[in-house]
Order: sequence, then C-alpha cells, then structure tokens
Amino acid sequence: MSDPLLHGELVDASKRYTSTLAPGHIAVEPRRQLAIVSCMDSRIDLFGLLGLEIGDAHMIRNAGGVVTDDVIRSLSISQRLLNTEAILLIHHTDCGLQKVTDDSFKDLLEESSGVRPPWAVEAFRDPYSDVRQSIGRIRNSPFIAMKEAVWGYVYDVDTHQLVPVD
Repeated sequence: MSDPLLHGELVDASKRYTSTLAPGHIAVEPRRQLAIVSCMDSRIDLFGLLGLEIGDAHMIRNAGGVVTDDVIRSLSISQRLLNTEAILLIHHTDCGLQKVTDDSFKDLLEESSGVRPPWAVEAFRDPYSDVRQSIGRIRNSPFIAMKEAVWGYVYDVDTHQLVPVD
C-alpha cells in the first residue's frame, strides 16, 4: 500500500532542501577520489557515517552491497572516467540477504510472477565473509584499474560502529 501523501511530502522536502544550497556547479569527479559500495539498507546514512559532503564520493548501492557485474561496471566508469582511486565496501549486520537463500527468493518470485529470475540473489550468511568475497572480486577484475586502496567494513546497525574487515 502506498501513502498518497508521501509524494507531496517528498516534493516539499526537496524544495526546502534545494533552497538551502548555494548556487553553483559541483564537479562530476568526486573530490575525495573515492567510490563507496554499500547495501541499500535505509538504516545506513553514508554521508553522516563517513563525514562526507555532496560531491565527495560516488555511492553505489544495491541489496547487500554485493560486488556484481553491474558494480564492477560502475566502479570501472568511476575510476577510468571520473578519477576515483579508492574503493570502500560497507556491508552491515542484520541484512535482509542474510535471511533468505538464492533458491527461496527465486522460488518466491517465480510463484508470484510465473518467471524465474536469471540473476543471482547473492544471499549470504556472514557479512564479514561476504566483504572478503567482494574485495576478492574487485581485486580479481581486469576492469578495475586501482586496486591498492580497497577497504572493507561491516556496519553494526545496533552499535552504529564500522568494524574493519581484514
């Protein structure tokens, strides 16, 4: 069910927000030369958590923060065309992808739509292991130019702390 007032609230918030911004162009290349790959979870405020401002970093978000072919595509563009050099991966505790399996979610979609999705759900049990797997995918990709500064973290949604993944 959708809230009919939601659209109006969002548009009004947009007007208030844009009225606070100084006029001027922000460069398309991130000032911090940083690309961040994170889960789409609504509990993670990447700008606030990392002390970033608009224009500081590219934000690439998907379910689980998983490094998929599309994330590699976005990181390649970010590095080769827009001069980013560092990649920060942030997964988190209590992720929805920890609560399903690829097959169970595909079964659900097939039952409701009549079509089984061809893509991988990328469900996982341990966010720390999944960060390590994502780092490996980045380091093994021939399309990622800068691999020296790839850092992985797990955000604890209860303590609000970033925990480094070695």
